[in-house]
Amino acid sequence: MTTDETVDCYNCGRSNPEWAQVCRSCGVSLRHGQARVVPTGRIPTDTNSLISIAAVIGVILGAVVLGIFLSSLNSTDPIVGEGAPTPTATPSPTAEATTAPPSETPEPTPSPTPALPGTIAFGSELDANRQVTSPVETFTPPTAFAYSVSMPTGFGVDAIENEIAKIDEDGVSETIVLPRQSVGIDPAATVFGYVVGTAGDFLGAWGPGEFEWRVYVDGTVAARGRFRYSEG
Repeated sequence: MTTDETVDCYNCGRSNPEWAQVCRSCGVSLRHGQARVVPTGRIPTDTNSLISIAAVIGVILGAVVLGIFLSSLNSTDPIVGEGAPTPTATPSPTAEATTAPPSETPEPTPSPTPALPGTIAFGSELDANRQVTSPVETFTPPTAFAYSVSMPTGFGVDAIENEIAKIDEDGVSETIVLPRQSVGIDPAATVFGYVVGTAGDFLGAWGPGEFEWRVYVDGTVAARGRFRYSEG
């Protein structure tokens, strides 16, 4: 049947636009005067129908291939209906209190020994001011032994004390061989000297070795010095 706007296919009854040359459903020609081809089965076998069916299949296959190609460009498929994951707050690490190792207490630096107010010298002779003229470090038995003490500011007392210690071989410990002995002096004097005798008579009983002579003024060491005695 033909209307002003559509043409019904005489084969399948499907309506087609009036300008259609073949049925869009079964592919049968809709042109007037063309021999009618009636398909013998449910699947059309005429050329026009097969061309139409092939065109439809080609379009479908092209759409499938295009979809596969587009999907390969974006490997991550969106998940429909699933919201973005809520970020979980990561607790900041708590700084552990570290205990600093106990610092070693530095050993106190020993204070330098203050300089003594006087000096002592050892020799064999004294000058007119009763001061040793030529200092001697090592004495032998026949050598004369003399000593002199100098106090630039004066002794300020009428007596000093002399003490002699023999230093042991370790260089640290000592033995007092002459305990403190008092000697009278002039308080205003700045030098005091005395010739004891020969070294053998004065030191021989204590034997060879190193000795330290200390001079005390008012109970405090005012001068000290060392010498050696050798029997050879």
